[in-house]
Amino acid sequence: MNEIIEPLNPIAFKLGPIPVHWYGIIIGSGLALALFLAIREGNRRGLPKDLFADLMLWAIPIAIISARIYYVIFEWKYYVKHPIDIPQIWTGGIAIHGALIGSVITAVVFAKKRGISFWKIADIAAPSIILGQAIGRWGNFMNQEAHGHEVSLSFLQSLHLPDFIINQMNIEGVYYHPTFLYESLWDFAGFFLLIVLRRVNFRRGELFLSYVIWYSIGRYFVEGLRTDSLMLGSLRMAQTISIALIVGAIAIILYRRQKKIAEARYLDQANV
Repeated sequence: MNEIIEPLNPIAFKLGPIPVHWYGIIIGSGLALALFLAIREGNRRGLPKDLFADLMLWAIPIAIISARIYYVIFEWKYYVKHPIDIPQIWTGGIAIHGALIGSVITAVVFAKKRGISFWKIADIAAPSIILGQAIGRWGNFMNQEAHGHEVSLSFLQSLHLPDFIINQMNIEGVYYHPTFLYESLWDFAGFFLLIVLRRVNFRRGELFLSYVIWYSIGRYFVEGLRTDSLMLGSLRMAQTISIALIVGAIAIILYRRQKKIAEARYLDQANV
């Protein structure tokens, strides 16, 4: 019989009767650090000091709503029978691709209203976005979710993981792939890569599109190991969208270069 290992408590503390979950603390910490870095880099690139804080006030709630809508759409067979559960995001069920779609649309509208280049904002925010994703995956770790298929204890030990990760991947006596960790490490690597690429002084927009390509490559492979994928028939939606994003980002880079509509560089101070 497999040993039952007590998981880490997903509740950090309580404020009276209200439980404060590690998931929320970790996500909030990732957002705060991402915002701090974006504001600092935005100041260096000549953007108003309050620009990213103002953007976040719109982007965060819209991202949460769009992430939930995205999830509900692909789980409609359940939610059409349980509509009262649709707004209950605290029970789980949000999708990062939905959040990204909502955030990008919000940023496009916001940039237009402020008279600032969307691509400049996106380039500055790109390292912050992927860093926030890298940190946020540890919220999944605390909830024992977003894991992969069943594996053996010896497999996890062969990865030289610390015991607290191995133990948390034991769910009711069964060990699973720590896919949260795979994606988190890929995202951390992407963060440092983007920091380096900033110095290359890419054409405006290409740093953000590099983020899209990097993240999508990692997500495609990690998604193939997960057990909770959103499906469209036999297709894993995250993998399908990842392929589309990779192809689309490369096509946009090539098109903008060919048409010479990407002549401004990352280090340029002009906002337009």
